[in-house]
Amino acid sequence: MAVQKSKKSVSRRGMRRSHDAMDEPTLSTDSMTGELHKRHQVTATGYYRGKKVVNVKVAS
Repeated sequence: MAVQKSKKSVSRRGMRRSHDAMDEPTLSTDSMTGELHKRHQVTATGYYRGKKVVNVKVAS
């Protein structure tokens, strides 16, 4: 089992943990439908930046 040579300071521990926080996803409003979607992602209806890029099949 690995054992550290010396104690890590509270400051070092805090610096390591500073990257562990969860961020809320950045949302954008689609100009065609007005729905919210994640940035740089195709919407559920298949639009990206106001243009139809994917043909979405309707589930029946």
